Amino acid sequence: MGSRQWSPSLQGGTRQSRALLVLPFVLIAVVTTVDIIAPPDVHLGPFLVAAPAITASFAGPGLTSFVGAVAVLAQATVAVTRTSITDLNHIYQIVALFLISALATVFALLRKRHAAEMVQLRSVAEAAQRGVLRPVPPRSGPLRLASVYMAAEAGAQLGGDLYAAARTPEGTRVIIGDVKGKGLDAISSAAGVLGAFRALARQESGLASLVARLETSVAAHQIDSAQEAADENIAEGFVTAAVLDIPDAAPVLRLVSCGHPPPLLLRAGQVCPLDATEPVPPLGLGRLTAGRIEEDVFSFDAGDMLLLYTDGVTEARDGSRDFYPLTERVAALRRESPEELLKHLCADLLRHAGGHLGDDAALVAIERLPATE
Repeated sequence: MGSRQWSPSLQGGTRQSRALLVLPFVLIAVVTTVDIIAPPDVHLGPFLVAAPAITASFAGPGLTSFVGAVAVLAQATVAVTRTSITDLNHIYQIVALFLISALATVFALLRKRHAAEMVQLRSVAEAAQRGVLRPVPPRSGPLRLASVYMAAEAGAQLGGDLYAAARTPEGTRVIIGDVKGKGLDAISSAAGVLGAFRALARQESGLASLVARLETSVAAHQIDSAQEAADENIAEGFVTAAVLDIPDAAPVLRLVSCGHPPPLLLRAGQVCPLDATEPVPPLGLGRLTAGRIEEDVFSFDAGDMLLLYTDGVTEARDGSRDFYPLTERVAALRRESPEELLKHLCADLLRHAGGHLGDDAALVAIERLPATE
């Protein structure tokens, strides 16, 4: 299973579009009928301008101009039926309706061009997404992996949450992280961390040295950002991260937590947080401490599953403003595979949050398979 992006979406869009197509014609029919049977001093023709105006809000220029033509024809029918096509009042209504229909058609054309530009921009964003936040491999040695990115905003493709997996001669290294802040700065920082991790994961023999190099990379990015902003102070951005080393030959995992929420170990129906005994500061804040980077070692046997996540998961709130109880809910979910675990977890998380997350969320599930597989 590759990386998947989840974002809020409208359901029943096709059915809604069909209903919108019928609306202007129903409006024309109703206004025309009532106008014909209304008393002589009552004129409902001006209401017909609503038909092309409504159409322009959801349809293209072709359909908008057609609806406008139908509305003008309907107004002419009213004029012939009630008095005469040469009646001054009806002539003014027909001319006004024609002009407004023309303006609505121009508006529909501009809206269609803007929509096409947005589609193009979204395709560029998706290409950037694939380049920056690459899918984790479905298999890496004795491990089976799955990942998902849940965007807080509809149509969003990039954010400050990040994850990656890198194959090494001894095993697999994984990172999950969350950049402080939002917008382009967060995206730039996430891309920098991922690039550094992919480049260094195969070079550094020890997990502690890998994290130290990542700290150096983030600090350098902060300095560059401050210089580009003409700011004498080093940027205050930082990245919480959990960096793991999972060897092929030993049923263990090594973890360095840089201020990140603890991974959850799923074993025999139980869920256990892997709390680091000596967590280090988030990446980018290493200058605040001169302490050594210590790694924790936990058992990770065949059949065990590991869940990595960002705080967008645990900080999701329901209607009562209660946080999502991740540990409790994971224990109750089906988890025959990493893919299935994430599928049920994402659905459950969205139900808890009422279909909309307050922050982006990223999840990675890792299962160690028996040696025979």
